[in-house]
Amino acid sequence: MSLSLEDRMAALRAQGIHSVLTTFTDLPGGPKGKLVPLDGLPGAVSAGAGFSGPSISGTGLPRMGARSEYMGRVVPQSLRPLPFMPGVAHAVCDGFAGGEPLDTCSRQVLKRQVERLRARGWTLWVGIEPEFFLLKRDAQGRWQVADAQDLLAKPSYDLQAIGRNFAFLEAMRQTLTGLGFQLQQIDHEDACGQYEINYQHDEALAAADRYQLFKLAAQAVAAQHGVVFSTMPKPLAHAPGSGLHFHLSLTDDQGRAVMSDASGALGLSPTGHQFAAGLLHHADALAALCAPTVNSYKRLAASRSASGTTWSPVWKAIGDNNRTCLVRAVAGRIEWRLPDPSCNVYAAIAATLAAGLSGIEQSLPAASPCADDLYEVHARGGALPEALPRDLFAALQALERDGTLRAAVGEAFCAEFLALKHAEWASHSQQVSDWELERYGNAA
Repeated sequence: MSLSLEDRMAALRAQGIHSVLTTFTDLPGGPKGKLVPLDGLPGAVSAGAGFSGPSISGTGLPRMGARSEYMGRVVPQSLRPLPFMPGVAHAVCDGFAGGEPLDTCSRQVLKRQVERLRARGWTLWVGIEPEFFLLKRDAQGRWQVADAQDLLAKPSYDLQAIGRNFAFLEAMRQTLTGLGFQLQQIDHEDACGQYEINYQHDEALAAADRYQLFKLAAQAVAAQHGVVFSTMPKPLAHAPGSGLHFHLSLTDDQGRAVMSDASGALGLSPTGHQFAAGLLHHADALAALCAPTVNSYKRLAASRSASGTTWSPVWKAIGDNNRTCLVRAVAGRIEWRLPDPSCNVYAAIAATLAAGLSGIEQSLPAASPCADDLYEVHARGGALPEALPRDLFAALQALERDGTLRAAVGEAFCAEFLALKHAEWASHSQQVSDWELERYGNAA
């Protein structure tokens, strides 16, 4: 039985809550928001907490008129006390403008895709695997791994690093548990200073909400411990980068698996193969939304890491528990290995779902399973599947060409996204790096 707003407010007051942190996600994927007194919650639910629309990246809202205000309408079910902000409860907001759902709000974009599924009686379940780095600046202001002793050549599962950083990890455990996360494991990943925290999967919209709350919590806990929680995909040139893999499965209105078939190839049903085929068909355009920064493509490169291992999903292929493929079939579900933690998670899931549905609606044929270690094939110069775009600019061009995906995700959102990211690419292209100076500075 769902609680009334009055009951929720009474429960929050009993816990000493005096304010609500009303949060939304801007186009680049960052959590934004403001504090609203608890007594103002009814208005924030019905009309929304007000924000200046043009001050928010990617809204496309004007500087004047009824639609100049971004109204973040609180989702009451999302209310929960924040362990790291005493007296404050967190709330997720949907973006509105002029009394209508805002088509450039990424949460609204995902809700539209979820409604397409509901029309079929289906639910998308998403398990998100957050990888991240703990960084800090040195005396000269340069970024470095926060733990100066984290130096192993092959640091995966390093227990000494976990011990040295246990205060942060334990604080994360307590904070996330307090926020209702069902934790599964915490480990040191395959780069120095890199960690992964896994938790229970959820329905698509709730999974996106939960990941944004994870980021908010991790930023706060890291700051308390004097380090920076970084979602930069590849901060270390010669080490693996961070992914944000999506484990995807569909169920029907009876709770039965739609994409799984134990007797089918790769353990997938025909629908599962069509969904995967849709991902591969739209992969170039999806790269723009799932790997949306210049740095993302340093991760998505067939380079050798210092640890001797890299899991970068460079090639558009599907394989049975094959981590060298873009799509990994495992335990009757699909692992989509393209996204990285710099993405707007709502937009990335929405685009992924749109591409999968496109594969189903067009009855795309199943892709041939890849049984090779593609990095070994690459090393010996063998024939490889087609690769993903090499840089952000190529990915943006692919999204511009993919009218089907743009129409499904939403033309207004994609137009704002493309404008923002083309500006980012132009800014990057005008920079002169230390590498360039060292290589060309002394040229005659």
